[in-house]
Parts: sequence; C-alpha cells; structure tokens
Amino acid sequence: MAQADFKFLIWIGLLSCFVVCGSAQQGGSNCIKANAKSCADCIQAGPNCGWCKNATFLQEGESTSAQCDDLEVLKTKGCPPDEIENPRGSQAMPKNKEVTNRVKGAAENLKPEDITQIQPQQVQLKLRIGFGSFVEKTVMPYISTTPAKLKNPCTVDLNCTSPFSYRNVLNFTSDGNLFNQLVGDQQISGNLDSPEGGFDAIMQVAVCGSKLGWRNVTRLLVFSTDAGFHFAGDGKLGGIVLPNDGRCHLDNNMYTMSHYYDYPSIAHLVQKLSDNNIQIIFAVTQEFQPVYKELKNLIPKSAVGTLSSNSSNVIQLIIDAYNSLSSEVILENNKLPKEVTIEYKSFCKNGVNGTGDEGRKCSNISIGDEVSFEIKVTANQCPEKGQGETIKIKPLGFTEEVEINLEFICECECHKDGIPDSPICFFGNGTFECGACRCKPGRIGKLCECSMDEVNSEDMSGTCRPANSSEICSNNGECICGQCVCRKRENANEIYSGRFCECDNFNCDRSDGLICGGHGECKCRECECAENYTGSACDCYMDTTPCVAGNGQICNGRGICKCGVCNCTDPKFTGPTCELCPTCPGVCAEHKDCVQCKAFNRGGKKDTCEEECSHFSLIPVDHREKLPQPGQYKAQSHCKEKDIDDCWFYFTYSVDSNNNAIVHVVKTPECPTGPDIIPIVAGVVAGIVLIGLALLLIWKLLMIIHDRREFAKFEKEKMNAKWDTGENPIYKSAVTTVVNPKYEGK
Repeated sequence: MAQADFKFLIWIGLLSCFVVCGSAQQGGSNCIKANAKSCADCIQAGPNCGWCKNATFLQEGESTSAQCDDLEVLKTKGCPPDEIENPRGSQAMPKNKEVTNRVKGAAENLKPEDITQIQPQQVQLKLRIGFGSFVEKTVMPYISTTPAKLKNPCTVDLNCTSPFSYRNVLNFTSDGNLFNQLVGDQQISGNLDSPEGGFDAIMQVAVCGSKLGWRNVTRLLVFSTDAGFHFAGDGKLGGIVLPNDGRCHLDNNMYTMSHYYDYPSIAHLVQKLSDNNIQIIFAVTQEFQPVYKELKNLIPKSAVGTLSSNSSNVIQLIIDAYNSLSSEVILENNKLPKEVTIEYKSFCKNGVNGTGDEGRKCSNISIGDEVSFEIKVTANQCPEKGQGETIKIKPLGFTEEVEINLEFICECECHKDGIPDSPICFFGNGTFECGACRCKPGRIGKLCECSMDEVNSEDMSGTCRPANSSEICSNNGECICGQCVCRKRENANEIYSGRFCECDNFNCDRSDGLICGGHGECKCRECECAENYTGSACDCYMDTTPCVAGNGQICNGRGICKCGVCNCTDPKFTGPTCELCPTCPGVCAEHKDCVQCKAFNRGGKKDTCEEECSHFSLIPVDHREKLPQPGQYKAQSHCKEKDIDDCWFYFTYSVDSNNNAIVHVVKTPECPTGPDIIPIVAGVVAGIVLIGLALLLIWKLLMIIHDRREFAKFEKEKMNAKWDTGENPIYKSAVTTVVNPKYEGK
C-alpha cells in the first residue's frame, strides 16, 4: 500500500479556483505476515518494508520470506544498508500554469478559454505502491385509452397539447424577446398519472450539449414543474424494460426513444450532470417542496426554490438559487481503479474542517475567499497488468480539472539485473534476482528444487525429522521439498532456525528479566556471553575490580571474588570487600577517626579523609533515638566514642542488603559545659535540697505535737461528760404484746 497527499487551495472569484498540489509517502505494514516470496511481493506489502538482497543473509532453516522485513529490523539482523531494496515514490507537475489574477477586474477582458482557474493542471505520481419542455412517456400498451384522450389529455373546455416525453423548444440564445415569446406560446399538457417524465428531459439536456448549444462555462439547468417524477423501473408499467443508455436521442428537437428506454435512475443523472458540469435548480410549487428537497440531497450542487402559483417569482428564485450554488465548492473525482482509494479533508472559512464526505466541500464562501482541500491518494496493490492509471479531480460546476497520472512501482531496482533460468535455481527452474530464486509456476523451495506435486511426499518428510524423533521440523516449521522451513513468530525479533528448526534465539536463561542478562546473545537456546561475562544467563561478571579493597587486596584477603562480588570465607566478616566484622572487638575504634573526619571534619584523619575513609556512606541524624535499631540493617554495631575535647559522639556501623557499608552518626556531639561552673551549680542545688529537708522535718514535728495535744484534750472532755437519764415523754415502745385467749398455759 502506498499513499500520497495533495493540498488544493481554492480561491473563489467568479467561480474560479486555485489549486496547489504536494505529496508525501506514508504508511506502515506488517512485513512478516506478507510472507513475500520475492522483492516485488515485499515492497507491495507496505512502505516500511524492505528486502535484503544479500544472498548470505538467511540463516539455516529460514525461508526466503525472511528477507522481507521492516527496514530497521533488517539492519539489526546484519543486512548492510546498501543491500536493502526500498524504492520510494516521486512526484512531478508537468503542467503548472499560474492561476489568473481576478483581483480588481484584471481578467474582465480575457476570453473564457484564456482564464486559468485551477493550478496545477497535471500531476504525475509514482506510487509504491438552454430551454426545453417535457411531459411524460406516451407508450402505455397496457393502459386503455382513446386516441382523442392522447391528442387532448385535458378536460373538454381546455385545449392542451398532445403528450410527449421531451422537446427542445429553443437552443441557447441571447435573444430575450424570442425566449419570452416561445415561453408564452407553450400549451399545457397532461397524462394519466401525476408523476412526470422530467428525468428523461434532464438526461437529454445533459448529454445533448452540442445540439443545445452549451458553452464551456458555468452551466445552470432550471427545472420547473408542479408534479413529481418517474425514475428507473417505472417504465415497466408501460412495458419498457431496457435501462436508459445515457445518450443523446434528439431528432428534430424531439426525444425519440421514450418508448424504448426506461427512465434514468437518480445515480445515472448525478453522473451525467457531473460529467457535463451542470448545476440544477428545481423550481417547484409548494406542494412538492419536500419531495424535491430530498432529491436535492442526492444530487450534489443542486438547489430547490419555491415557485409561486403564477411563476411570477421565477427570476428571483433563479438568482437566489445561483447565489446558493456559488457559495459552495464540492470536489469530485472520476471512477477510481479498484487498486486506488482517495480521502478528502477540507479546510474552510472560520477554522471549519471536514473529513469523510464532508471533506469534499466547503460552504458559506464568497468571492475573494480562499479554502483548501487535502487529498490522500492510496495505492493498495499493483494493477494486474502493471499499467498506469489516470484520476481526474475537479470542483463540481467547474470546467477545469486536475489530472493525476499514476505510475505504480511494482518491482525492485534489482529486478532488472535478474538472471532468467539461472542454474542456481535448480537447473534453471527460476530467475535468480535480488539475492533469491523467483521460481517458475509449479516450482517451490528456496532454490525452486521441488515440484508442487512432490510437496506432500512421505519420503521427503523423513528428511525433516531428527534421528529417533517423530516430530517434523521439531513442530516449529513445515517440511517443504525435504527441507524444514521454520515458522515465523509474531515478534519479528524471535526466530526459529536450524536444519530441523530445533534452535531459537528466545528460549535462553534470563537474568533480571533479560535474555542472557542483556550481556550476551541467545544462539540455539544457549547464551554466548559478551567479554568479561560468564554463566548460563551471562549474569556473572568476571572483572575483579569491584572486589578490590582499599588496601589493594581482593576481598581484604578474607574471601573469594566471584561474579564481581566478594564471598567472605570467614563468617565473621562481611561487606563489599569483607572489611566489616560487627562481632569483632574494636569495630567502633577502628572507624572512629573516619567518622570524625567525615562527620565533623576533625580527628587524626582529617587531612587524609578522602583517601582513607571512602569505604562507607555517611548519613547524619538529629538525635540518638534516630539511629537505626536492631533488625533494620544486618551486621549492625552501636558505638559511643570520645574525641580529643572529651565530647561524646554516637554512631552505628552497618551494611545494607547490597553489602554496602553505611554509618549513621548523630549530628551534634555531647560536650561538657566547663569545670568552674559545675561545682557552683552543684553546691547551690545541694543547699537548696538540705534547706528543704530541714523545713519539712520541722513542719512534721510541729504537726505531731499539735495532734497529740488535741487528742489529750478530747480524752479529758470525754471523762468529764455527764448524761441526763430522764425518759422522753413522747417515746413509745416498738414492742406490742398480744395474749392468745385460747392459751391455757399448757
């Protein structure tokens, strides 16, 4: 599939237009799925598909179609750029005459044939892809009528002309008086049904241009009626079955084949009106407005106006309709070849854009406005015979057009260097071209070594099975002509290969989610590692540099460097270079000076800090409570050390999950505040404490003395107390005695 874009700039001025054309290649396709057997097949699969013509490009087991792939994929597979066939399209403008300047009447004195309305007039692409009247048909063999009725189809008191299909009363003329006279002399007519044969009249007016006198200018056809219309198929009611042939049949200004051909279809009329650049105006009575408005929607560049009962408004109706038609531009093209499609996009006034069917037109434009159309021409495949095609695009109602000549690129450049009947292709059974054999009909195989009749032979399939195996081509391919042709995977980077398709490049061991750890190449399901890498997944780094300690020793002499990591042989030691021993005494003292110099810029290693103290990372914290707690890091030591100023500083020495040494240190050391102040403060505090204790004892003694005096006073008053023994006069005993009268003391 190939595409090209064009941009048409249309300038409206007395129905003229300006067109500019441009081109660009676009597209993309799944080249692998094309299963191309030759370079020609490949370039037709899509614009991003290329063919590697290097004869040594394929691996064992790969089919010829593997030479066709995306351009970038071919490069990554090792095909040299100058060995990749990728023909591109081109564009030229053989006719590109400037559009006529219509500003301020500059073209008023020019003849119509000297005015250029569309630019350019021709583009060459290489793609990779008057006045008349009508009534009705009169042949009705199955309808009973009388000759008198056909001679005068109206009522008795009206004199009407005989029915006819179409009659040309007057050719185009500038004699207005003659026009008015002939219109006034016309008699009405009638028929046996309401619809009329107006479509016959429109067809003859459209195709009989030479007989009617049509000029090569904007053409308007005014269709005036007070009835509906017959269309294709209605002729069967009169026994007419032949479809309308769309040709001129005027003899002595009369349509002579109404009894022979059916009415034209709407689509047929649209085609003929477009072919002859005719815009139609329907002047109809109010009763038939809905019908003809629906018809207008089916006929591009047509208008409908309401005709008064006495037709007095016909002039204004035509003026209004003409203004409506001239305010709209609609692009059309001729019938396209089946291999080609076109898409339109319009860029109209006030930022209004259209696509699809709306992309063909712009509305509400006036003289002096400029609109543009972008047109995409797509070639989906090559023509069967490879011949060129011509497309014509024009605005409806315009006589000028843009002619696009298409030339299809169906073969690669290397095709012309092909060797017919090449001995390389199994004794001349094909043409060796573009690094592969292009087999003759009936022959297949990479070297055309097999006949189609031999493909399913069981004897041949036996050579496609490994020894002691029943799987043909390891279930990863097909046996063709006794050779395995490996199956392609959806991911173009994943490839089956080998004599029996037993190999692939995607089933190797992985590390960190990457095939061969990203440090090697998967060949036949085994990793071939890059330099300095080893292991089944190339995940072992052989360089010992990461294991070298600050003293120059590998793992500080306490371990073995394997895959770039120290494996400490003494379980007491840990760290990237086995430098940590959390359980060993003196760990805090060992790192004291380095912590001091890195955290506080003090201590014995202040001047050599960068050289000697780079083996750990320092993380300051605000308080001791912020130091890591047990379990947060492995091999963790809590340290409290004193510096030369008798200040205490706290830190932890530990390693993380990656065996990196980390020191957390409290930002501010704890220092004494001065020897002359401490005794004074301590004495004052001691004195205050003693005074407080003395006062408390005195208060307690006074309280004891006071309590004893009060108790003695209470006892004395109790002994001297005298109580009154008289009875209460209102006292009544709570005990009531009742004697049982039956009680006899027994």
